[in-house]
Order: sequence, then structure tokens, then C-alpha cells
Amino acid sequence: MKQFINNKEDMVTDAINGTIAASGGKLARLDGYPHIRVVVRSDWGKSKVALVSGGGSGHEPAHAGFVGAGMLTAAVCGDVFASPSADAVLAGILAVTGPAGCLLIVKNYTGDRLNFGLAAERARAFGHKVSMVILDDDVALPDLPQARGLAGTLFVHKIAGAMAENGASLEECTKAAKRVIKNSRSIGMSLDTCTVPGSPKENRIPEGMAELGLGIHGEAGVEQVVSSGAKDAVAKVVEKLVPTMADAQHAVLINNLGGASVLEMSILTQDLLSSDIKDRIKYIIGPNAMMTALDMHGFSISVVELTKADEALLLQPVDVVGWPGCNPRTPTKVLPLPDGLSPIRAPASPHAATKAFLTTCCEILIASEADLNVLDAKSGDGDTGSTLATAGKALIEAMDTLPLADHTQLYRAIGLELSQTMGGSSGVLLAIFFAAAGDASASGKPMRAALQAGLERMRQVGGANPGDRTMVDALAPALDALDAGLTSASNAARKGADYTATLTTAKAGRATYINAEQLEGHIDPGAEAVARLFEHLAS
Repeated sequence: MKQFINNKEDMVTDAINGTIAASGGKLARLDGYPHIRVVVRSDWGKSKVALVSGGGSGHEPAHAGFVGAGMLTAAVCGDVFASPSADAVLAGILAVTGPAGCLLIVKNYTGDRLNFGLAAERARAFGHKVSMVILDDDVALPDLPQARGLAGTLFVHKIAGAMAENGASLEECTKAAKRVIKNSRSIGMSLDTCTVPGSPKENRIPEGMAELGLGIHGEAGVEQVVSSGAKDAVAKVVEKLVPTMADAQHAVLINNLGGASVLEMSILTQDLLSSDIKDRIKYIIGPNAMMTALDMHGFSISVVELTKADEALLLQPVDVVGWPGCNPRTPTKVLPLPDGLSPIRAPASPHAATKAFLTTCCEILIASEADLNVLDAKSGDGDTGSTLATAGKALIEAMDTLPLADHTQLYRAIGLELSQTMGGSSGVLLAIFFAAAGDASASGKPMRAALQAGLERMRQVGGANPGDRTMVDALAPALDALDAGLTSASNAARKGADYTATLTTAKAGRATYINAEQLEGHIDPGAEAVARLFEHLAS
């Protein structure tokens, strides 16, 4: 089982119970499991207009996560990607509707329209005032007469919900909801399909492709496009949005469809805020998972054109778990480093031979990125190659600012550069190595002795010794053999690196957490990097 569920038949009720249990008493549910699954505000007194929404489950936190003061009064939950029954919707309406009436907020899917529509008719027959609005914010197919309802639904929840909380009438809330619907646009993109519990996964999106203009139920998108990173993905989405947007200020909602990491969502947000619609974005909602499609590895962008009234309603505080807040877009603040952390650099000094030598070393590391990442994936987190390549690129970029003609200062300058540009413990250890080598060089030691002093200091701080399955296994013998020439040093480094493949216990670094079966036969990536460096220099 690839999902943390119990029985497929109970997963919706289990999820509802978990949501209610974590609400601190703010939410309750109607009796009637499993056929009627309705989450309601536990503090509701029926004195104001009620807002009821819902649909199939699998979109969490929508819709139960938006029940609370300032947004929904009740959420009606169907099975995964299936509309709730008309009886369930009617139960929700009757439970929360008082003399002020009820607004139903429905996404434009046939099942939802029919079941919510029938429930509204039956509620009216009971004497209740009920109005219904239909969300059709999807712009993937601009000529489609029945556009789908996507995450733009949340704009209606928020704006109409704020109005209801402020005491507006049903007619006023309905009019506002229709205005927001008219002004809302959404489109999504995904790298993979979702996994519906109990059903085989449909692997329809090939490697290197993405699906543009998809729905939130696993249905296929409008087209498959080449996937070329976050900036390109945002550009393709924005290209669909631009023709539908007015030249006015908007709020943008950046929605995780369920499977994108927080890191990815932050990158997409950065790229969206520098895209072709950057000058039209005044407020940002997210990035967050708000209306998901189970575990779909994708995102959607929703925009709403702002009126002055809607702007204030979007900013009004709410007491729900699913709404991340609406924040004004502001310039990035960059503060100066605290005193003592701003680097003091030695004056740059040119030296053609040293520049060529260092550039070659950097290019070797850059070229080895993919191979070293594959090795590191066997014993670590798969990023050694990227870490070293990043350091190499940074050194090449900084080359003309380094004291190339003064090797003592050069060691220290390289250490400083690596400490600032190279991530993780590797950057710290190599910064210590070069800083200590610079100190040794300043005391008069020749190059090999200075580098050995750097290695000794690095071992003292990092705790790695020969035989511990680290870069030390290649670097220590290479430096010992360096007086005999680069070929001898290269042979020693290769022998040391290959030796790490026979070690089934690591005593330093991330590989200490890996079992013997995974380590055996795989060279330590740090040691491999050292060996490759010396081999290329020797050749």
C-alpha cells in the first residue's frame, strides 16, 4: 500500500473525524455516516446568511478546511472525486439555514450541479431562502461552453463569506459571489497524475513532459507540453491567463495540487511574481495546498480582478485552517550582514598559470556532477555532485577577484568563497581545509605540507579518518604521494577511492546511516571526486 489509509470505504469519514478532532472544538459533524458527511461550524446560530459548499473528497483542505468564521458554514463531502448525494446536501442546508437564507457555492461539474440543484429545490419547498452560484473559472479551453470550477472557488468562499459574517443579506452575498465568479480565472499544470485509492495509477504523462490545463479529478489536461523547469511552467500557465485578464490589479492564489514540495511551490511563486503578469499582482494567497487533487504533482494559479470592496473582504481575518491569508505583494527586503560577517578579502592579483589550473579543477568537478550524484544516491542524499559543481561554478565566477599571485592568501580566499557558496558540511569542511592550508603556508610551509596541514585540521574538526569511507580515503594518500609527482598522487587517490567500495561501514557523513548491503560495491562520492581531480591533473 502506497498511501496512509485504512479501509478504502472508511477513508473519507476517517479524514473528516481527524479534521474535526484537530479543530479545537470549532467544527462538528452531522449524524448520518457514511451516507451523510457534513462538517459544520459548532458555534453557528443561524442568525446570518449561511454558506454551504462541497463536492467530492480528495481536494483537502477543501472543503471542510474552509469551514469557520468568515468563510463556509458547512461543507458537504462526497466520496473521492464523487459528488455528495442530494440528501447529504439537503441535510447540510437544513442544519445551518435560518431566516437569513443560504448561499450554495458549487463547482461546475455535472454531479455537483444536479445534486446541489435538487437539494436547493427541496430546501425551498421547506420554506427556506436558497440561492446557488456556479464556479467556472478554468480557462484551459476558452471556447468551452461549460468551463470547470477550480481553485477560484476559494475567492468566492472568502469574499462572500466575509460579507455574510458582516451581516450582508442573501441577495447581497449572491450578487457579490456572481461578480467574483465573473472576475476569476484559473489554470493548472502537473508533472504526474494522481493516485486514486483502490484504482491503478494512470501513467499517461511521459518523462520530460507536463500536462497543461488539467482538472482536479485526475482527468487529462488540454495538452502535454515539454517540461523545462519552474520558470517555463509558469510562463506556459501565464500565457493562457493573460488573454482572459483585464489590465487591472488582481489577487493571485498559488495552489499546490497535492504532490509538489514546499520548495517547488516557493520557486514557482518567485517565477510567477517576475512573469508577464507581475505588474497586475497586488496580493498573494499561498503558496499552499488549498484545493488539491490527492497527490497530484502539480500546481494551479487562480487570479481575481480586484474591486475596492473585494480587496477589503479578502483581507478580512478568518478562523479556518485551510486559508493561508492574503498578503500584499511587497519588494524583497535585503538587510546588510551583521558586523563581523561581511568578508574581508585580499586584493585581487592576476596570475595566468594559477587561473588556468584552478579553472581546470573547477571544470572537472562541474563535468562530474551527474556521476557523483548517482554515487551519492547510493549512500547519501544524492547531491554531492551538485554541491561540488556549484562550488566550481562559483569559483570560476569569482576567479578575477581572487589573489591568484599570492598562494597564501589564495588558500584563504578559496576557503572563504567555499564557506559562502558551497552547501552542507562539505562546504564547511573544505573551507576549514583551505583556511588551515593558508595558515600553514603563511608560516613558511611548502605547498604539500600546507595542504597536509589543512587535511589534518579538517580531520580534527570533522572527525573523519582513513578507513571511515570519506574523501579522506583518497585525499590523504594522494597528498602523501604528491612529492613523487602527479601521476603517483593520482594512482594513490584512485586506489584510496576504490578501497571505499569495499567498506561496508561508514564512520562519518550521511553514509553512517546506511546499511552494509547498500554501501558495498559503491565508491564514496567525495573520494571519487578527489580521484577524478588528480587523474585529470595527471593526464
